[in-house]
Amino acid sequence: MFAKVTFKAVTVTLLLVIGQGLSATVVNADDLSERIAPVGSTCLQGDDCAKAVAATSSSARSTDSIYNTSCMACHATGAAGAPKLGDKAAWQARLAQGLEPVYANAINGINAMPARGGCADCSDEEIKAVVDYMVDSVK
Repeated sequence: MFAKVTFKAVTVTLLLVIGQGLSATVVNADDLSERIAPVGSTCLQGDDCAKAVAATSSSARSTDSIYNTSCMACHATGAAGAPKLGDKAAWQARLAQGLEPVYANAINGINAMPARGGCADCSDEEIKAVVDYMVDSVK
């Protein structure tokens, strides 16, 4: 009997609380639109918004800053077989093929190295400049 009384009391209390919440809420259409508006949007290549993103991502960056941000973690330590900066023996086999395959590997990725060395917003020219920087260290 106690359980039935307790259940009824809880049920009545919940209904009162829910009912008060519903009756006290006045929804303004503008407030509702603002609350359910998307947090972000998608920008596809070819859209006007994509041109703005491309313009901001192509700002001048130094080769050193790109190397220090995206390349140094592996190329300073030799992680995952990456040729170390300044290690002539490690670079010699890669450079025997010429610079074009080295550029292509840097841009497209190879083995554990992701495309562009993880610098997704770097241009091909920036990646080539970083490769030149690393190659210059072994000359």
